[in-house]
Amino acid sequence: MDLPPPPAERRAVLEVWCELQCPDCRTALDDLRALRERYGDALDIQLRHFPLDKHAHALAAAQAYEEAYAQGRGWEYAEAVLARAEDLAQAGEPLLVDIARELGLDAEEFDTALIDGRHLLVVDSDQAEGKAIGVTGTPTYVIAGERLDGGRSQDGLRARIESLADGLLGSPR
Repeated sequence: MDLPPPPAERRAVLEVWCELQCPDCRTALDDLRALRERYGDALDIQLRHFPLDKHAHALAAAQAYEEAYAQGRGWEYAEAVLARAEDLAQAGEPLLVDIARELGLDAEEFDTALIDGRHLLVVDSDQAEGKAIGVTGTPTYVIAGERLDGGRSQDGLRARIESLADGLLGSPR
């Protein structure tokens, strides 16, 4: 877990409600990379889980992400899974373990985590919170109390996120 920032440092939080088998979430990665480049640590980008019923392996992928996060490589793992979303539809959970192995993570621990469901509570909690705030699809962003739906279109969302982040951080960067 990250340490809290020093009190003098301003930070903004961008929650990204995501599903790792979602092609729209894969498309959103370019915007997230650009936001990380622009803001660095001043913008805390947090992946929140919203697995959709239409994707058979989304729930397992969310749990696998949590195991990758526990092993210190959450975002890298998320990007690797999203890059192979179509393969995941065909190969299922074994691909999640293979990706962990490819990234040098403890693949046996991934396999065990998927069997014992140790991360299911986190995923279920995220999904319940998402539903409570009106998330219906992925990606959906929440920043400065504003919900932005990226599942319909990514057009203009990065500019809107930047505007809200600049407001939270006190000035454009």
